[in-house]
Amino acid sequence: MSLVTRHSLHFTGIAAFMIVLFTMPLGHAAMIIMEKTMEPKYLFAGAFLLGLAGIVLTIWGLRKKETAATFMGLIGGLFVWTGWVEFCYVYFAQRYQVAPLIRDGEIVTKPEYLIMPSAAGIWAIIMMLYLFDKRSNCSFFVAIQKFFRMRYDNPAAPQKASHPAIVTFMEMNVLLLTSYMVLLFAYDDNFLGDRHPVTVFIAFASLAWSAWLFVRLLKIRQIGYAIRYAIPVVIIFWTFVEILGRWDIFKEIWVHPLEYKTEMLIMLLVCILTAVLLLLSKRKKTRI
Repeated sequence: MSLVTRHSLHFTGIAAFMIVLFTMPLGHAAMIIMEKTMEPKYLFAGAFLLGLAGIVLTIWGLRKKETAATFMGLIGGLFVWTGWVEFCYVYFAQRYQVAPLIRDGEIVTKPEYLIMPSAAGIWAIIMMLYLFDKRSNCSFFVAIQKFFRMRYDNPAAPQKASHPAIVTFMEMNVLLLTSYMVLLFAYDDNFLGDRHPVTVFIAFASLAWSAWLFVRLLKIRQIGYAIRYAIPVVIIFWTFVEILGRWDIFKEIWVHPLEYKTEMLIMLLVCILTAVLLLLSKRKKTRI
C-alpha cells in the first residue's frame, strides 16, 4: 500500500468520525435552541415538522447511491430522534407536569429524561430483531449469535441486504436509544447512581471499546461504510463523554448553546467542511 493510499485511508475514517461526532452536540444544541427561542404553541409543531423532514429525507435517500444515501439516513435519523423522540418526551413531561431531578439546588436530570426509561420494553423488542437477524454484520451481534449458535442458513429464504439509508437511519436511532437506556438506568439511584462503581466501569469501558472500534474505522476505505461504522464508534464514545459531564468534569457547552454561540458555530462549520472535503476526496479518486 502506497503512502498516499494510507493517508487517504486514514482521512476517510477520521473524517467520518468527526462528522458523526459533531452531530451529537449539534443535535442537542438544536433542541435546546428550539426550546429557548420558540413559543410553546409553535414548538411542538416545529418538532413534528423536523421529524417529518427526517422521514422524507431518509425515504429520498432510498433513491440515492450509497454515500449520498448514508448521509441522508444520518441526517434523517438525527432529525427524527430530535423532533419525534426527544420532543415527544418533552411534550408528555410538560403535559403531566413531571418534576425534574434536583440535586444541591441544580437540575441534574430534566423531566423528559426521567420518563424516557419507560421505553426499556420497546428497546428490548427492537434488540430481539437485531439479535436474531442473520443480516446483521455487527461484530457484537454476530459474536452473540455464534455463541448461542443462532446463526443459520435457509436457502429457501434468501436474505437481502437493507438499503444504506434505512440501515443508517435505524442505526442512528437504535444506538441513541440504547445509549440513553444505559445512561439513565446507570444514573438512577434506585439502580446504580452516577458515582456507582458500575457506572464508572461503563464510562471507561465505553472509552476503551470506542478506541478499539476507532482503530478498525481507520482501515475503512468506503465513505458510506465509514460513516455507518462511525455511528457506533461515536455513540459509544459519547457515553463516556456524557458520564464525564454528569461528574461535572467539564462544561457541556451544547447544553447552553446560546451562551457559547461561537463554539457551536465552529463545530457546525468544521462538520460541514469535513463532509465537503471527504466528498471532494471521493470525487478526486473517482476521476483518477
